Amino acid sequence: MSMLTPPDMGGKYRITGDKFPRMRRRRRRGRLVLGVVASVAALSLVGWGTLQLIDVFTGGGDEASAVGSKGDCTTKADASPSASAAPLPKPGQITVNVLNATARGGLAKKTADELKKRGFKIGDVGNATATYDKKVKGTGVLLGQSTALKTSLPVLATQLASAETRTDTRKGAEVDLIIGTGFKSLTSKAAADKALAALSAPEPTASASKKSC
Repeated sequence: MSMLTPPDMGGKYRITGDKFPRMRRRRRRGRLVLGVVASVAALSLVGWGTLQLIDVFTGGGDEASAVGSKGDCTTKADASPSASAAPLPKPGQITVNVLNATARGGLAKKTADELKKRGFKIGDVGNATATYDKKVKGTGVLLGQSTALKTSLPVLATQLASAETRTDTRKGAEVDLIIGTGFKSLTSKAAADKALAALSAPEPTASASKKSC
C-alpha cells in the first residue's frame, strides 16, 4: 500500500489506504468584516432615527427650552387713571344748606361762614325741620339725592368726617349739612384739604399689560 502526502498539506497528514481526509476551505474573512460593518451602520441609523423622533415629540431640545423660557415672561399690568370714573365736583360747585338740629343758637351761621371760607356755596341757613330737630345725636347728617352719593356728598364729607350720610327724594342738586348734638366744629382745614386731595386723586386701574423677560 502506497503512502501519499498532498503537496498543499505541508506533509502534515499522511494518507494511507483508500480513504482520504476532507479538505476544508479557508473562511473568507472579507465577507465577515463586511457583515460586521453593515450591522454597525444599520444600528447607527436606527439610533439616529430614534433621537430625531425624540426631538420631534419633546419640542426640539435646547432650542425648545430657549423658546419656552421666552414664553414664560412675567406679565405686568400698567396702572393708569380710570377714564370711566366721573370727576368729583369742586367745593365751589356744591351748594350747602346748613341747618341746626341742636338747642344752641347761632351754630348754623357760624358753620356756614366757615364752609364759605373753604370755597363752598351756601344756600339756606337756619333750624332743621321737625324730622331732624333735636333728633340727630351724632355730629351731623349729610343729606342729598341718591346721585349725590358719588358726587357732592363725598366732597362735603371731607369737612365733617364723622357725619352720617343719607339720601332723600329731593329734586335739586343742593345738599344739607344738619348739625347734631355731638357737633363741636368742622374738621380742621388742613385735614379737610388733605382728605379732599386724596378723594380727588384718580384711582389707578389695570390697562394694557406688558411682558418683562
